[in-house]
Amino acid sequence: MSLPLTGIRVLDLSNVLAGPFCGYHLARLGAEVIKVENPNGGDLARRLGADPKRAERLQGLSFVAVNAGKQSVALDLKSEAGREVFLRLVKEAHVVLENFRPKVMERLGLGFDVLVRLNPRLVYCAISGFGQSGPWSGRPAYDQIVQGLSGAMSVTGDIASAPLRTGFPISDTIAGLTAAFAIAAALVDRRHRHRFIDVSLLEATVAAMGWVVSNHLNAGVEPQPIGNENFTAAPSGTFRTATGPLNISANEQKQYQALCDLIERPDLKADPRFAGREMRKVNRAALNAELNKALICKPAEEWETQMNLAGVPAGRVLTVSQVLQQPQVLERGFVETLAPEQDGAPPLRITRPGFRLDEEFSVPSPPATLGADTERWLQRLGYSYAEVEQLVSSRAVGTPKQGEADFLPVRVATDGPIS
Repeated sequence: MSLPLTGIRVLDLSNVLAGPFCGYHLARLGAEVIKVENPNGGDLARRLGADPKRAERLQGLSFVAVNAGKQSVALDLKSEAGREVFLRLVKEAHVVLENFRPKVMERLGLGFDVLVRLNPRLVYCAISGFGQSGPWSGRPAYDQIVQGLSGAMSVTGDIASAPLRTGFPISDTIAGLTAAFAIAAALVDRRHRHRFIDVSLLEATVAAMGWVVSNHLNAGVEPQPIGNENFTAAPSGTFRTATGPLNISANEQKQYQALCDLIERPDLKADPRFAGREMRKVNRAALNAELNKALICKPAEEWETQMNLAGVPAGRVLTVSQVLQQPQVLERGFVETLAPEQDGAPPLRITRPGFRLDEEFSVPSPPATLGADTERWLQRLGYSYAEVEQLVSSRAVGTPKQGEADFLPVRVATDGPIS
C-alpha cells in the first residue's frame, strides 16, 4: 500500500511555521516536498530554537519540528537564472505553496497566471496574514498580530488576565492545517483543472472560533473571557484538589449527578440553584465553590481515575514534559526518533501528525541541509555540469559546498513581512 499523496510533488516556498507546517503534513501523507529556499540563509526558522549551536548550523530546533522528510533546493528568485530554475521545477510539480505577502510572486514574475501557463493543472496555495484581497491584504502579519485582530486574545484568559495570547502560535498552526486540507481536496480534482487557494491566517483563526462567533452573530452575545470555564456548560472547568488542578467536564445531566454522588454531595443534585443545566451556568461560581470544598480532600490523580470510571470526563493539567511521558502517548509511538545525523549529534525527536492511517507512516529523513538537493535537481532538469557550476558561482543557487561562511547576511521571507 502507498500513502495517499504518493506521486505528488510539492514546491514549498514557505517560511517559519504556517506554510512549513502545511508542507510537513503533505510530506507525511506521501508527497515529495521540495523546500525552495533563499541561498542566503534559507528559511528563517533554521536560526530559531532552544539550541544555539544547531541554529548556527542552520538546523534550529524550530525548523526541525516541521521540516523533516523534505528536500531543499536553494534558489535566488530575485535573479533571472534562479527564476528560470524555478520555472523548470514548476513544470515537474503538482503543487506550489508559498506564504509571501500578496503580490510578491507577481513582482518576481512568478505569479499564478504565469505558472499555470507552464503547468495547466497546477494547484497553487498562497498563505498570508489577511488574504490576497481587501484593505489589510498588504499589511505585515505575525501570529500574535493575528491572534489579537481575530478576537482570539479577547476571549483567552479571565477578566484579570485577558487579552492573552495562547501558549503556542495557534493562528499559524490553524492556517497550516487549513491549507493542507484545501490542497489535499484540490488534488482530488486536479485532473480536470488548476486551482488557486487563498488561505488567510485571520479567517482561518476566526473560522476555528465557530461556536463563539455563531453565538455572537445569531444571539447577540458579546464573547467574554472566562478563564478555565466552559461557556457552554457547568460544572465544566478547572478545579482545585489536594495535589493540583483537575479539569472536569460534567456537561450532561447524568454526568453531573454522578459527580455529586462521587464527591458525596448528593444534596447538590436537588439544590434548585444547580438542578438544571441552565441554572448551573447562571450559578456557576456558587457551584464551583461547593465542588472545590469537596475535591480538595483527595489527590488529582485519584479523582481522575474515579471520575473516568464513573463516566465523568476528567483529567489532570499536565506540563508538556509530563504528557510526553504518559503511557497513552508512549504506546502509540507519537514521538519519533529521526536517523542520526552525520555530524555525530544526538538523534532528533519529532512528533508525528495528529492522525493515523490504516498503515504505518515511515519515519521521515532529518531536515535537509540548506541546498542539499540543489545540484541533483539541476542535473535532473537538464543543466550541464558547466551550467551548474556557473549557477553556483553566480549565487543564483546555493549548495552545501558553499558552507556557512559563504552565506550572505540573512534576509528572508517570514510568515508575515516580506518586501
